[in-house]
Amino acid sequence: MPQEPVTGRIHSFESFGAADGPGVRFIVFLHGCGFRCVYCHNPDTWARPAAMEMPVEDVLAKALRYRDYWGEEGGITLSGGEPMLQAHFAAELFERAHDAGVNTCLDTAAGPFRRDDAHIVRLLDAADTVLLDIKAFDPALHRKVTGSDNSNVLDCARYLSEIGKQVWIRRVIVPGLTDGEDDLRRTGEFISTLGNVKKIEVLPYHDMGADKWRSLGLDYSLEGTPIPDDPILERCSNLLKSASCGM
Repeated sequence: MPQEPVTGRIHSFESFGAADGPGVRFIVFLHGCGFRCVYCHNPDTWARPAAMEMPVEDVLAKALRYRDYWGEEGGITLSGGEPMLQAHFAAELFERAHDAGVNTCLDTAAGPFRRDDAHIVRLLDAADTVLLDIKAFDPALHRKVTGSDNSNVLDCARYLSEIGKQVWIRRVIVPGLTDGEDDLRRTGEFISTLGNVKKIEVLPYHDMGADKWRSLGLDYSLEGTPIPDDPILERCSNLLKSASCGM
């Protein structure tokens, strides 16, 4: 009997992403996330039904229409939501993409990571680059930001270092929440223990998801929080990089 196609719950697509991995990327945003980040700009991925369900073959075919625009570095990025929640689909898509000679990039906060999850291990093996979002190093601060512990996140970072997978570390800077000197230094010191980090990025908090929160009847707790300016971002970047051996 023919096997059932592996399908994924899709939130949306972006045809020409320039900020989510090397080069120009076709970005697939998957539905579902276990974190409840206070600054999330896609809260509509949390519990509502996915916009669509598609088999791997159809998603890859849709992406390949844009292949001529990617250049040597570009390719497909899986984002979310949280792609690890659909690790079987994500691994299948990346493996098929590799068969077609396409570069793959995984954008993850790693909350679902488990070393004994075969599909997650397949997914990480099939990713050429992992964008790992370390939202906070201190567990209490991480719970305040996401509603969840960060032990799996940090273990995922260690695992990726052990297997030599290229990683970009990302940190969203929210004034008064994730811009504290102590946690940034501790995060940088943790990064210094890893042997696979190619880039450290600080990303500015923005409130572009606030209207989605209101439309869903959710309380947006960061109302009035300022957008960090360039000096704040530079200070945070310098703290992270100096503590991580000057990357």
